Amino acid sequence: MSLNIRPASEVAYDCISLGEIMLRLDPGEGRVHTARQFTAWEGGGEYNVTRGLRRCFGLRTATVTAFADNPVGRLIEDFILQGGVDTRFIQWRAYDGIGREVRNGLNFTERGYGIRGAVGCPDRANSAASQMKPGDIDWEEIFGKYGARWFHTGGIFAALSETTAELTIEACKAAQKYGTIVSYDLNYRPSLWKAIGGHAKAQEVNREIAKYVDVMIGNEEDFTACLGFHVEGVDENVRGIDVGNFKKMIATAVKEFPNFKATATTLREVHTATVNDWAAIAWHDGAFFESKPYERLEILDRVGGGDSFASGLVYGFLAFNDAQQAVEYGAAHGALAMTTPGDTSMATLAEVKKTVGGGGARVVR
Repeated sequence: MSLNIRPASEVAYDCISLGEIMLRLDPGEGRVHTARQFTAWEGGGEYNVTRGLRRCFGLRTATVTAFADNPVGRLIEDFILQGGVDTRFIQWRAYDGIGREVRNGLNFTERGYGIRGAVGCPDRANSAASQMKPGDIDWEEIFGKYGARWFHTGGIFAALSETTAELTIEACKAAQKYGTIVSYDLNYRPSLWKAIGGHAKAQEVNREIAKYVDVMIGNEEDFTACLGFHVEGVDENVRGIDVGNFKKMIATAVKEFPNFKATATTLREVHTATVNDWAAIAWHDGAFFESKPYERLEILDRVGGGDSFASGLVYGFLAFNDAQQAVEYGAAHGALAMTTPGDTSMATLAEVKKTVGGGGARVVR
């Protein structure tokens, strides 16, 4: 059974995202604490999905977020414009001159190499996005007037504050009112939940949001930490995740949340920071679908790989409405995204299709 997706002709957008977008400062091959220069990128777990759908897959996308109106905010806006994502729903907050009242989030991120894993040092407290609250956004205009086939948000944005969690629920309800498919990436980040209640708070918030989600994305840790599911007694270990355990967990989750129409996760085994085994699995309509494996995948920058998986997954459903195609396109897009620097994908649709079809890395001339 396929998802009930609105026809493209009925709406202005194929996908709209809700989330915080930060300025990523990347020391390249070096370390944050010894760097003398950084490369700037934009990035945000939820936004990265719509950015990939626009730049790689050529779909019509927009993002909902907020920035402090200063040069840093305008720099991030410029990155978004370069990515082709519609900025009309961005809200701008007056800047007080020093960031006491509102500011823009920064994310210092090392790529990692060999035995040294990737490291993120976010500086995002009191950001404009974290202060967003119910009533700030005219969802009737977005989903009623303009319309979207798909809406994507996630657990990073929901963890920023009490009000962003409430806004997430408000947005999901509005999207479903107009027949828009809602996807949510649990994206558990211990650092975000630690100061506001840890696992207990994460489960309280995410279990409420889960009631309004059609396509739930998350790995075994996400489902355990955010939704409280844990299944004992399965020893099968494939590509760094207990696949048998994950399947049992999903079987339990879809019984408790019958609104889930599909779920998906990446399968990653970390040999080193720059060599991973990579694949993906999805559940839809009572069956599981696995992508082909990418063994000993060489990685330049793993940050954003999961978001690019989600982007390819969404594209697969929008383009083919087929779970096997969706998981294949998701895994291929995520793999390609990790071969280039920055949070967002630099892959082309032709490259993704070639990878899905089994194409190799021979030179293209």
